[in-house]
Amino acid sequence: MYPLILLSPALAILLIFKVFPIIYAFRLSFYDWGIAGERGFVGFLNYVYLFKDPFFWQSLWNTFMYALFAVPMGIIISLIIASLLNRGIRGLGFFRTAYFLPVITSIVAVSVVWKWLYNPQRGLFNYLLTLLGMSPLKWLEEPRGIFELLTGHSLPMLLKGPSLALFSLVLLSVWKSLGYNIVIFLAGLKNIPNVYYEAAKIDGAGPISTLFNVTLPLLSPTTFYVAIMTTITSFQVFAPVWLMTGPPPGGPLGTTSVIVYYLFQKGYEEYQVGYGSAIAFVFFILILTITVIQKTVLEKRVYYEV
Repeated sequence: MYPLILLSPALAILLIFKVFPIIYAFRLSFYDWGIAGERGFVGFLNYVYLFKDPFFWQSLWNTFMYALFAVPMGIIISLIIASLLNRGIRGLGFFRTAYFLPVITSIVAVSVVWKWLYNPQRGLFNYLLTLLGMSPLKWLEEPRGIFELLTGHSLPMLLKGPSLALFSLVLLSVWKSLGYNIVIFLAGLKNIPNVYYEAAKIDGAGPISTLFNVTLPLLSPTTFYVAIMTTITSFQVFAPVWLMTGPPPGGPLGTTSVIVYYLFQKGYEEYQVGYGSAIAFVFFILILTITVIQKTVLEKRVYYEV
């Protein structure tokens, strides 16, 4: 009973702000519910319309493209930087704080600054491209896929990759979350005993062999956690789309319209609360399914014993 009493505040917050909204949204999804109130029970009609909605599928595809690039880029870059910081360099505390600053900075402020960096005429990124003798890019206005731009040829949807506009948001996301992932990876690296590295050195293992046979296996619980959290965060992206793209947000040509923005558009801008609730519940099931699949697949490769 005593542990339950200690857990009751956290359980109350979880039930009120997490479980209840999910259940209530599931109920609303069966109604034609507008801003004026409940209009009538429509059964699965909202779900039928949803799965026939091409804009829903486009938003879902954009969300997958966003996560497909944001998650591995965030993990790889943060792991490289954490490995460099783990070499005992001077001023480790300063670098750790400097990399963590973007994490605690408001996403609104970050989005405004990065929108200026992407400005086609006055942005810093295009200025650097011109210094390198390259043509400036319309970062947030280019609907073509990044692989189409690299090859100069029109490609099928599965091969062209995210639009340059969506990839620009991916770069912001990776930079914003870099500090958090670095701190997590750095903590994991610090927990690996030196005896394993000494044994590998005695056995004649080189840097590459040590990385794949010592560091990465012993760091797998940390990588597992970062992968799941980064995936969930990537699927929930909203603010950069709302603040940096358009008008209207989600442009150009809907290539940056992600599922959370589409939910917001239907539920709050168009007041289709029942339809928006159907989107929210499908989105909840989607994230839950992806998380379970990740846990099932990745946990088999996690090495917990040190």
